[in-house]
Amino acid sequence: MSLADYIAKNYLTADSKPEKKTKKRKRKDGPQSGLIIADDDALGWGAKAADADEDDAPVNVSATSAEFRKTKKNNWQTIGTPAPSSTDQAAADAIIASAAAETSARDIADEEAPTVDDTGMKMESGAHAGLQTADQVTAQLKRKQAEERKRFLMDGAEHSGQGKETIYRDASGRIINVAMKRAEARKKEEEEAAKAAAQIEAQKGDVQRAERERKKEALKEAKYMTVARYEDDVEMNEEMKERERWNDPAAQFLTKKKTGRSVTGKPLYTGAFTPNRYGIRPGHRWDGVDRGNGFEKEYFAARNRRRDLKELDYAWQMDE
Repeated sequence: MSLADYIAKNYLTADSKPEKKTKKRKRKDGPQSGLIIADDDALGWGAKAADADEDDAPVNVSATSAEFRKTKKNNWQTIGTPAPSSTDQAAADAIIASAAAETSARDIADEEAPTVDDTGMKMESGAHAGLQTADQVTAQLKRKQAEERKRFLMDGAEHSGQGKETIYRDASGRIINVAMKRAEARKKEEEEAAKAAAQIEAQKGDVQRAERERKKEALKEAKYMTVARYEDDVEMNEEMKERERWNDPAAQFLTKKKTGRSVTGKPLYTGAFTPNRYGIRPGHRWDGVDRGNGFEKEYFAARNRRRDLKELDYAWQMDE
């Protein structure tokens, strides 16, 4: 016999056999049987609890699934914030959420940033002197850059010099007046241009100046002339009569002789003279002595000799 059977046989009372289970279990309020252990220190709370008012007990509400399925009314309740009904509300919520996330990230970064002590000696770069970590030095440099940028934005364009004229100085440090220097340079350039034009004008003779003036007058008169000029044009006929031609056989029969004046209005030499390649006649005060080096004479002789050889060559070719 085992120890458990021995104790149950001699010291304990066996319980009654359990009833068979049925479909509908009913609670039986009969006297309890079996082993009962009573506490000597109990103060009688158990009896009072049994006789207590049943109003304090929780109310059990039972509902079958069939009754729940038969109801047509929606008994579900929404707990928390309802979902947004439009896309605008959803976008606004997303913006608010992103702003909150940025704020929290900034707060976390500020908390994780190394502590900067402003009580020590600072260098020109903004960092403190002494032994420090790399993160502390970087934080101090960034802080100084932020302060300088903030001060620069607060000062504005008045202190930044934006939009102001540049100040130039010479080697001694004196301020150079740029407008005056530009005016002096412009005046000097105009004087040099006028001097160059005067030199070119001085190289020209009186005949060239008179010819230029004559062309200007002709252009002014041409504005009032007709497009076509006929043989009865008086001005054209007078101009053609006054023109001299070296091979004109009827020139000796003209009764009206020219007084022999140059383009400038001065009298010309009326005697014989050696021709030149420019066709310039000597002045009326010339004494008839050729004081040249003989270049004009050699020039005309070489030109005539070349022309004669060309004509002679052509004649020999024709004879053959």
